[in-house]
Amino acid sequence: MLAKKLPRLQKFLQQVSRRASHLARRQYDVIVVGGGHAGTEAAAAAARVGAETLLVTQKIATIGALSCNPSLGGIGKGQLVKEVDALDGLCGRAGDWAGIHFSILNRKKGPSVWGPRAQLDRQRYRQFIQSELLSTPRLTVLEGSVEEMLVTEPNPEEPGRHRVTGIRLANGSETISASSVVLTTGTFLSGSLFMGQTTSPGGRIGDAPSSAGISHTLRERLGLRIGRLRTGTPPRIVKDSVDLSQAQLHPPDSHPTPFSFLNTHTRCKPEEQLPCHLTFTTAGVERVVKESLHLNCHIQQDAKGPRYCPSIESRVIRFPGREHQVWLEPEGVNSDLLYPQGLSMTMPPDVQLRLIREIPAMHRAEIHTPGYGVQYDFVCPTQLSPALQVKSTQGLFLAGQINGTTGYEEAAAQGLWAGVNAARWALSMSPVALSRTESYIGVLIDDLVSRGVTEPYRMFTSRAEFRASLRPDNADLRLTLKGFEEVGCVSSLRYQEAVRVRDSLQDALAALQDLVLSTPNWRKMLPSVHISEAKSTNRTGVDMLQYNNLSFEMLASVFPECLSRYMEFSQRLKIEAVYKPHCDRQKIEIERIQKEENMSLPQDIDYFSLPASLSQEVREILDRVRPSTLGAATRLQGITPAAIVHLLNYVRHSGQKKRTHSKPSNQKEETEENMHAQNACLPQ
Repeated sequence: MLAKKLPRLQKFLQQVSRRASHLARRQYDVIVVGGGHAGTEAAAAAARVGAETLLVTQKIATIGALSCNPSLGGIGKGQLVKEVDALDGLCGRAGDWAGIHFSILNRKKGPSVWGPRAQLDRQRYRQFIQSELLSTPRLTVLEGSVEEMLVTEPNPEEPGRHRVTGIRLANGSETISASSVVLTTGTFLSGSLFMGQTTSPGGRIGDAPSSAGISHTLRERLGLRIGRLRTGTPPRIVKDSVDLSQAQLHPPDSHPTPFSFLNTHTRCKPEEQLPCHLTFTTAGVERVVKESLHLNCHIQQDAKGPRYCPSIESRVIRFPGREHQVWLEPEGVNSDLLYPQGLSMTMPPDVQLRLIREIPAMHRAEIHTPGYGVQYDFVCPTQLSPALQVKSTQGLFLAGQINGTTGYEEAAAQGLWAGVNAARWALSMSPVALSRTESYIGVLIDDLVSRGVTEPYRMFTSRAEFRASLRPDNADLRLTLKGFEEVGCVSSLRYQEAVRVRDSLQDALAALQDLVLSTPNWRKMLPSVHISEAKSTNRTGVDMLQYNNLSFEMLASVFPECLSRYMEFSQRLKIEAVYKPHCDRQKIEIERIQKEENMSLPQDIDYFSLPASLSQEVREILDRVRPSTLGAATRLQGITPAAIVHLLNYVRHSGQKKRTHSKPSNQKEETEENMHAQNACLPQ
């Protein structure tokens, strides 16, 4: 898959420009607004599902741009990349093509919390994404700015108070119709740039600001609750001006691990990878920050910034007297710049230079581009359904930072799922949802739509209750088959490969399970492995693989006739065996949650008049968030177990009334359904 040849960037842009300047149609199934990580995944996913799709972006040359850190993945984030890839998304394969430094974070801990990560070449990543979009069937790219969305009366047969039917371009006259629209505006939604005491409109330095019309439509016409968040980026440093000998060398993994399940290797050979370097802030850095706070209007704003990627100003204010890590990361194979991760700052450029020169490795550093801050609007995500559709507006979907998240990976995951459901809406197909029991994408979306955000949301493995099951290594088994059979966003090529892997793993595990020996015999066969003498019962090959110092390769060398054919899956089989007891214990809890997720709550229910013993506070929460299922209601802050019982009784009662009216004579079926409802588990 990595043997493809990308067109020259200039030739590519010329092709797209010609295509964009002669739109063959003014009616599409799906329009995606924004060409960032959410927008590119949304557009590609909608087209894969079968929708005629239009991607509108302000600048074609910045499609797939890495606006901040030139990296992909990490702890929690790497799981999202693997899942996006399992659903045939773009970012995993792009990471394998553009990666220049691959590593597995958290490797000292169990495989369920490993974090696949790569430093990227900015230009290579952008080229790959642009090339993929250009060659995607049913996808058209248009360079332009969206002035506003077209809003009409809703379809009375569907829930919602409004209906989006297309967009109007910034020239004021040109309109393009669509059955659904996906907004992926990133930081451009009423964005403001901050540097020192200077403020200007925009969402990214060097790019024009977006139209205020979209914000006005969301706030005034659609009546959505809008909030304000902030983020920032560090200055870019001239590499030759940095003394890397005064920083700690951190080499990449000797054997790069690809993100994509379709790739067995990365484009960058192991010996071609570039190192990163680690240094630390000093007391001089803290002094410069404190002396310049009065010159920094961004840090004085009320808008919440990212807790887990704070600016150096925020770090100094919150944790005075500490050293803070600064990673010096390459921006590309041929780039002459370094990215100082950990030094996001918004002070005046001359003060930024003073600050970085307080760090020994950068005592003579030169700044190529100063750091800056961004503030932008976001839509409170509790107003969305699990399909990422605005509940009150038919045909409108949101993905990325507009939903209050931070990070490329979170944006890509939302974009893919919003694109899938926007296409299904346009093609009159039912929406699809991912449960938090089956994916990190499901955890992400459920957290957003059920709990909302008070600060930029970042994914961590700790957010997933079932992370022993939701591992990076098995994302294909969890999602690819569903993506092909139920969702429609996965190619037959990827599906066939996932089926091959699934069948091979099942056969290998069956072969291991059939290897049954007594403990003394295992000791004879594997004398180098310390096997406890306390247990004298028979053990299977799966049981034996749970020993830390026993690998599948060691077992295959002893039993080559039945195991050697599965060597390509050696690591996955080891992980499957180690986690089997944990996954078996989690199955009961997963089944309970899945039962709750299958119990839908009507979106038009009047919670204030519901004949149930619910407090006014609970009614207000339910009315504001409008959870789509009983499971989503259990995770709302302020919802008591007693309230869940009353909701469960309501679901049972309303379901009985519907069955009574629709099937009055089928007494046996009704009785069986009542018994099933009565056996539904309540949260503990």
